[in-house]
Amino acid sequence: MTATTTGSRILAALAEVRDPELDEPITALGFVASAAVTDDGTAEVHLRLPTYFCAPNFAYLMVADAYDQVAALGLRTTVILDDHFASDAINEGVAARAGFVRSFEGEAVDELDELRADFLRKAVLAGTDAVCRPLAGFPLATMTLGDIPYSPALQRLRRRRRDLGLPYADDSPLLIDPRTGDPVGAGDVPLHLRKARLTRTSLDANTGICRGMLKHRYDTDGQGEEAL
Repeated sequence: MTATTTGSRILAALAEVRDPELDEPITALGFVASAAVTDDGTAEVHLRLPTYFCAPNFAYLMVADAYDQVAALGLRTTVILDDHFASDAINEGVAARAGFVRSFEGEAVDELDELRADFLRKAVLAGTDAVCRPLAGFPLATMTLGDIPYSPALQRLRRRRRDLGLPYADDSPLLIDPRTGDPVGAGDVPLHLRKARLTRTSLDANTGICRGMLKHRYDTDGQGEEAL
């Protein structure tokens, strides 16, 4: 397998890693500064973020997820977060598979599972808006996922629901409470859709801000942003 092919596989793996807050691939956001195979066969990935002070818990999740995705290819893997105030703690902790609490010993008290779940719930709400907004006038409270024609937005919503352990099969209700998985009653549909729209609007706005800050900071696109 050529170095070019391996590099493409690494970028494809990194495209599965998402900013937990924005629910967008780190490749599309430009967070991958470089990804290459060294002379000794190690996959070396450098990540960078929009600001020096991006939240360390968000950063840790992305570095750890990038490591897991690339290592799953069967490659020796190094993932390095550059230009961040907590780079040393994050890079060393991920390399040692130490977890967030041990990586920030004396500062962190919990692992990041619940934080990840909170952001997935927001992603489910945002995905609900993306799927439902074109369906104005349909009886959404009684519809299932199988009633909706295939689209990338629907596939993404199914995936986020699956990630949370929520119903995502064809016979699953289209509208559910992302905390419990319970169907949304007909009387609660307007409020649920307003929450979904606000959540999606917020994610879209934050994504635009992050892209602008990254561009201002580095004045360049990240590796993989155009290729993927």
